[in-house]
Amino acid sequence: MKRIGILTAGGDTPALNATIHGAVTRANQLRVEIVGLIKGFNSLFNPRVPHVFLNPLYQELPELDPTKGGTLIGSSRDYVNPDDHEKLDQMVDRLRKLGIEGLICIGGDGTLNGLQPLADRLPTVLAPKTIDNDLGLNYPSEPDEFVRVNDDSAKSKFRYKRTESRAVFDLGQIVNYATPGYATAVFVSAQGVERIRTTAESHRRIAIIEVMGRHSGYLALGTAYGRPDIILVPEHAPDLEQLVERVKHIYDLQKNVVIVCGEGIVDEKGRELGAETKSTDPAGNIVLSGAAEALRSKLITMIGDRYFQLYRRSETAREAIFTRKVGHTQRGGRPILFDRFYAAQLGAKAVELLLEGRNNAVSVLQYNSAKGFHVEGYDANRFRDRWGIIHARSMHPSLYDANLMKPSKMGIEYLLPIFTDAIGEDDMENLRRTLFAAGNLTQPYHSVNTDVNKRIRYLEK
Repeated sequence: MKRIGILTAGGDTPALNATIHGAVTRANQLRVEIVGLIKGFNSLFNPRVPHVFLNPLYQELPELDPTKGGTLIGSSRDYVNPDDHEKLDQMVDRLRKLGIEGLICIGGDGTLNGLQPLADRLPTVLAPKTIDNDLGLNYPSEPDEFVRVNDDSAKSKFRYKRTESRAVFDLGQIVNYATPGYATAVFVSAQGVERIRTTAESHRRIAIIEVMGRHSGYLALGTAYGRPDIILVPEHAPDLEQLVERVKHIYDLQKNVVIVCGEGIVDEKGRELGAETKSTDPAGNIVLSGAAEALRSKLITMIGDRYFQLYRRSETAREAIFTRKVGHTQRGGRPILFDRFYAAQLGAKAVELLLEGRNNAVSVLQYNSAKGFHVEGYDANRFRDRWGIIHARSMHPSLYDANLMKPSKMGIEYLLPIFTDAIGEDDMENLRRTLFAAGNLTQPYHSVNTDVNKRIRYLEK
């Protein structure tokens, strides 16, 4: 194999460029050309296939900086219909016209689902990324626990439901222990919790901070490093009566409360809280309020104005309880050391998988106490349920204490190996040198897109 393609798909993460850099470095060592496909799968829909040669003469481009967030080759959420065989054949034909013999896709569970039909036509592997940490398996037999039930309200007329697990969970069983982007997102979120805490403390307020993670609580779990008082995750519907009692107890004690909630937290019937309350934007379009706002509305009603008036701290509960979203800052900016280092290793492993003749495989980051972190290759077919669907990994229940509303003992054991040395000295030194650099006041931002655009080539018709 002399030339391979690489693309980034789905939402961006801080570690994408580091993954590409690792792949290019390994390709250079193995004397393999690597072609970056612009804007993910979107490039393959374009008959001209915009692309960039990432290692001309086996030298990496100067624009490829592993310490930069985002992706220099762009990303999109375009995916091909697996039943559209004509379009799939066209996409693969375009790759072959470019001389591409294998393809690396950098993405999450959606990308892994999307590449399945491509792997039937061209050697294709995945290098993982997602801030949600939801690509992987809590144990190898997990896909077997899904069943399909009829549901007329669903587009496909059925939905997938998880049955009760009979597996004995152990941290050593996890397939893909942590995904590039997760550590940096936790770093940003935990800092956000610390900063919002001082405002809540100063003004005797209750803060509800919403973090990403629609179906997975790993990101919310990691914010425990920011020392919130309560953590709510999508995998466990909170007992609102118990929650209110906990909030009151903490507020009585310290005159402020900080709650972290994942964006996908649900009520006792399994409905997302963020979908309950609707509002409209200036154009009249319906906008979902979000989990934090929905939770705030419930606490306002259940705690009531009188509680805060008796403390002489606020006239209304609405004034005393506020929300903040850490938002897209979690998925942007410079990746911290843990993400940079292991993203590069996973990118390099993806190159090796293709050259070893592996197809429909995933480079995964494994951990055990004897070997520490190490990369391996894993058959993507083992991620699929009996109907061929790859499901987002949810956080295992044993990592969360639903009574304390915080990480369990095992949850703490899970987090420690990732974050104990996650930040490098160069991370803080870079911040010191660059954030308040005098040139920032006089020079406009220079986008990497400007330079990469000059290198884009097209397939001749």
